Amino acid sequence: MSGTSLDGVDAVLAEINPTGQTRLIHSHYLPYPDSLRSQLLALHAPQPDEIHLAACAANDLARLYAQATNELLQAGPAIVRAIGCHGQTLRHRPADGYTLQIGNAALVAELTGLTVIADFRSRDIAAGGQGAPLVPAFHVQMRHPNIHRVIANIGGIANISDLPSNGAVRGWDTGPGNMLLDGWIKRHHGKHYDSDGAWAASGTVQAKLLDRMLSHGFLKQPPPKSAGREQFNMVWLDALLDEVNHPFATADVQATLLEFTAISLCNVVKQECNGTQELYVCGGGAHNGLLMQRISASLPGIQVMSTTALGVDPDWVEALAFAWLARQAMHHAPGNLPSVTGARGERILGAIYPA
Repeated sequence: MSGTSLDGVDAVLAEINPTGQTRLIHSHYLPYPDSLRSQLLALHAPQPDEIHLAACAANDLARLYAQATNELLQAGPAIVRAIGCHGQTLRHRPADGYTLQIGNAALVAELTGLTVIADFRSRDIAAGGQGAPLVPAFHVQMRHPNIHRVIANIGGIANISDLPSNGAVRGWDTGPGNMLLDGWIKRHHGKHYDSDGAWAASGTVQAKLLDRMLSHGFLKQPPPKSAGREQFNMVWLDALLDEVNHPFATADVQATLLEFTAISLCNVVKQECNGTQELYVCGGGAHNGLLMQRISASLPGIQVMSTTALGVDPDWVEALAFAWLARQAMHHAPGNLPSVTGARGERILGAIYPA
């Protein structure tokens, strides 16, 4: 798995039993080289010769995915049925009928000698869905028969899975996760992320700026919905700062961005997930102590904790989800939830590249 945070590759070795229950055996992480990260970030916007540049980046990603796989299997050798490879999203535009994740799955199969399943989102979009989020179908494993739970995945974009004790499972993107926070600290301090929210904690939330952020049109759309850098990016942030005459200290902007992530997520839980008793956070946001505090403070009466409490390391939930989605494809079983994505029905997801 490599997501919108553009930080690196999460690789897991997972064992999935006949009922679909998934167990983490080993994990491995490879950070993106700075050059690749910059190249991928640039490809999120139109530029000259972008088809060639994207194809070359896909090959670089494939070599990194293969390296992550081979190093993972050195740590824990196993008979592997298949690799589920999400790829790196460059465009996500379901309203225009497409999504694009690069990574050259054919090259990954060639370099690893293993079957690869990739391009998980396109079939759901072809069926009229958003193509995202896909992880709620996997999160069903965390459902409780007597407790209304919500799983919040806070990566570059934040999304939730609403898991009532009975009834339909729902899920959608709530807005930005770490993406703007990472971009702002990278610009001003050269760091890839704000460790534990320490820089944000040194600033003061600016109410006027927060109100403008919360007026973003995406937040007003009803689900199903999904988002990416198309909606939330540094160009949008800069325009917003210009609009409010940006007199703020840079730490104040960081504090306001963190509050934006927390409030946009919590508002959805309050408005759409009535009766929630427990909220479990996974993804990089689970390690941001200040963000976790702000979410907890904004949801009184709801127990907020990381997925560690469910026995699942928050760093590996998404990678496990795409291992599970690969397994679904190999068994010709559906991987989407129409109640989440808005697709016309259940669909088998993914393109298979045999070993």
